[in-house]
Amino acid sequence: MKKLLVTTMALSGLLMAGGDVVSVEPAVEPVVEPVMETPIVSESQRSMYLGLGLAAVSARDTDTDLSFFDEEAGQDRLGNVALIGGYCLNRYVALEGRFTTTFAESDVVELEGYSLFVKPQYSLSDEIGIYALLGYGHVEIDDTDVSEEAFQWGLGISYAATDEIELFMDYTSLGSDMDDVMIEWDADAWTIGAAYHF
Repeated sequence: MKKLLVTTMALSGLLMAGGDVVSVEPAVEPVVEPVMETPIVSESQRSMYLGLGLAAVSARDTDTDLSFFDEEAGQDRLGNVALIGGYCLNRYVALEGRFTTTFAESDVVELEGYSLFVKPQYSLSDEIGIYALLGYGHVEIDDTDVSEEAFQWGLGISYAATDEIELFMDYTSLGSDMDDVMIEWDADAWTIGAAYHF
């Protein structure tokens, strides 16, 4: 009995005095900071771009019907080159400038002009978009007294061939009822071309 008592006391002492006591702390979950999502806007929707276009231009007496394909008395059909530069403010609005000059004509007049446009635009799909051109421009028609600034407008469609290259086609009204000595002139253009987005 004495031995049992001594053994019990010795074991109790060992248990009380021996070894490190491991404490278990409750698990702490890591703090996850919320990530603010930014809207994805492609480079072509917020970039500068430069373009080149070929334009079929009609310069005509206001009383003459518009026809890009048929000869009409009182109308000159012109071939123009258009230089284009712009900047997309966001996916819906761009600012665009254009300069156009004649390199071929069917009769005698030539047209030169520049335009500054606000360009509302809307994507119908990843590749196809539509746009409007609203702005102010200057038109000069050689061999006439027409040299006039006026409101200009247009409508167009674009196709993103790659992330950087965009093809486009648009109609633009360059001027209406522009005064000459004897008659008034209208000028319109159909332009096709390509633009490179930086």
